[in-house]
Amino acid sequence: MSTQVSEEVREALHEGRPVVALESTLIAHGLPRPRNLAVAAELEESVRAGGAVPATIAVIDGTARIGLDRAALTRIAEDPSVRKLGHRDLAPALATGVTGATTVSATAWLADAAGIRVFATGGLGGVHREWSETQDESADLRLLARVGITVVCAGVKSILDVPATLQRLETLGVTVVGYGTDRFPGFYLSSSGEPVDWTLRTPEEVAGVIRAQDALGGPRAALVVANPVPVAEQLDPALHDRVLAQGLAAAKEKGITGQAVTPFLLEYLMVHTEGASLEANLAAVRGNVRLAAGIAGAYATGTGRAAGTGAGGAAASGTGARDTGSHRAPAAGADGR
Repeated sequence: MSTQVSEEVREALHEGRPVVALESTLIAHGLPRPRNLAVAAELEESVRAGGAVPATIAVIDGTARIGLDRAALTRIAEDPSVRKLGHRDLAPALATGVTGATTVSATAWLADAAGIRVFATGGLGGVHREWSETQDESADLRLLARVGITVVCAGVKSILDVPATLQRLETLGVTVVGYGTDRFPGFYLSSSGEPVDWTLRTPEEVAGVIRAQDALGGPRAALVVANPVPVAEQLDPALHDRVLAQGLAAAKEKGITGQAVTPFLLEYLMVHTEGASLEANLAAVRGNVRLAAGIAGAYATGTGRAAGTGAGGAAASGTGARDTGSHRAPAAGADGR
């Protein structure tokens, strides 16, 4: 595979210093120009301020780049021909010399292959509403069951079927922990209302779980750290619910189905909340990037101890807390069986 790791990232990995992977789809396809380039630079600076090295990932002229220089970052932000690449698209993109921005699945795959253990993003893809009819499920989920990376996110996009997505992650063996919360975040919202089985409260506790995964060996799967957007910065829940319901009705009326539904709903939310959904998205990404830098630092320095060896602060349904997993009510057939 044609892969180029930047000198800064390569040296940091060689020396055991903290590195945080960042996706590039947010830059190319998730934000308006020219704000996207400013945000990209801001997120990289936030990683540095947290004591880690940023590794923004993209494909440039058929080469997978792990860590972008300013010219490459500018190209991803400003070139309208930049494609959106999931992990299934990487091989043809590299073979044909394409330039593209990497989604969660492609970024996680490339970061894991490079030896990066922590990845910050906004929200994951998941099981789509009306799955029983469409069989539509994000490629993120299966990919996360195959890579040993820690993904810091604000849950899954609230336009998706959140209960079904959580059940699917459980079926696939992907560990999900809430960071400072016992409820799974709702991307734009601090809470989706769905419980999580584990709650961690410090970067050191998360690093302990990563080290416990290392010690256990066995099947590789991601650790999802669900970090809620602060309540003060979330999208107003009533506004969110009203506009989302209107957007779903509009999509049905227009006959929009399959992969076209998600971009339609995200755009609908941004327009009909007058940009408030975009600001909530950015608030979530900023918080995730800061937390990811802290986790990467704690893991690199060996602070905290492996979960299951008496580390305090982690709440589990199997250690006296209520069995939250048994109270989920996923959509019928949503686990893909």
